[in-house]
Amino acid sequence: MRKISLLLLFVCANILLAGAQVLPANEIKDPELSRLQQRNMDDLKQLGAAVLALPTDYPFYLSRKLDLDEAKQKWADQRSIQFDRYKDKVVLKITGNYFAAYSKDKMSSEQRARQTFLQIIQPILQAAVARFQNNSGFQAYAFEISHHVVGKVGGVPVERAENVVVIIPQGAAVRLVGAKDDTVRQAALMQGEVFVDAKPATIWLNGEAPQIAQGAASQEAPPEDPSTAVQGTNSSDGVQKGQFDIAGARGSALKPVKPAEPPKPARDTSPQALGSLQSAIKPILDGMVKELDPQVHFVSYASPSFIGFRNGVYLQLSINTTLAEPPTASHYRLAALAFDDHIAHLIRPVLGYFKDDSQFDGLGFSSTLHLSGKPGTDAQAVEFFFPFAALRCYERYDCTGQQLIDAGTILINGERVSLDLQTAEGGASR
Repeated sequence: MRKISLLLLFVCANILLAGAQVLPANEIKDPELSRLQQRNMDDLKQLGAAVLALPTDYPFYLSRKLDLDEAKQKWADQRSIQFDRYKDKVVLKITGNYFAAYSKDKMSSEQRARQTFLQIIQPILQAAVARFQNNSGFQAYAFEISHHVVGKVGGVPVERAENVVVIIPQGAAVRLVGAKDDTVRQAALMQGEVFVDAKPATIWLNGEAPQIAQGAASQEAPPEDPSTAVQGTNSSDGVQKGQFDIAGARGSALKPVKPAEPPKPARDTSPQALGSLQSAIKPILDGMVKELDPQVHFVSYASPSFIGFRNGVYLQLSINTTLAEPPTASHYRLAALAFDDHIAHLIRPVLGYFKDDSQFDGLGFSSTLHLSGKPGTDAQAVEFFFPFAALRCYERYDCTGQQLIDAGTILINGERVSLDLQTAEGGASR
């Protein structure tokens, strides 16, 4: 009887602890999200129990708040599993504090994010996908995890909090946790978004990016001894904070407008670097071609590929564009119509496959023009190279098509030209 009582007590305690990890539905103000939380309460509690059972190298707590002192965290509200909103998506959000401290001198910010992803986020994602992969009530998983960084200021050791945010779509999450091939897992992860202290970042599962900018060796050397790069932490209040609220209720730090950045060095455009980048995201490119070909009209013999252009790396998309124009139409009119009637409609769908702008510099649409009213005529070629900054501006409807054209580089039959859409489409020859 004593053993049975102890067993029942243990089971009841685990049930209570699991429930303590999930936010009650009545505390969610959004009626739709509150109902979603209530409908999935049993599964959410089971996820909470799975998180509690995960082995971790250092203490990890689910938490309503980031950057807490560990002593306070033990008594703080740990009900962090909830449905929330991020941009136009409903997400399953999980917030927590991981009390590991990484060496600033021995690990870069992306290496630290990778460690937290592998040690905390990925195991939780596996548990979540196992229970929610067939749930159509939300579109993505969102993680807010705080860890700590130890460095020196004036020779004095200083510890601060650093926050990692990962948002990954449902489908990509299923592929990530189910794949055994690192290339497939990496491609799935790149369909999500990663931020370190609100700045866009990339997590490379194998520890290294596929290409490195020329002369841009990191100032933060990789760890010589990983065992000395991470340690437990007992941080105090007052550390620098970088938390954000996915729903924007507390003032999201993930704004679509980026701060000004210093000029970037030239990319490594060697065949080896381009080939490595191509291999890293090949599954994304294959999926994009399969899904978008009906509207893009990719050239069948020229797959999307990375090329070096003006000291940068661009993803070149070779496409066919058919225009109903007379033989007398000027090259400029044809280029302008190709942009307005075809290219402009492809930008947002294509950008949807690439959330991280840091690994290459933009998109190149290489279009072969065909005149439907003049079959058999030699095709003309027009190329549009657009940097990501201008593409994202256009994607947000903050820039016009002409502004995008002006920010890019336009080639007609291999020669660079300026292109005024209004003048060219008016029929003027140049």
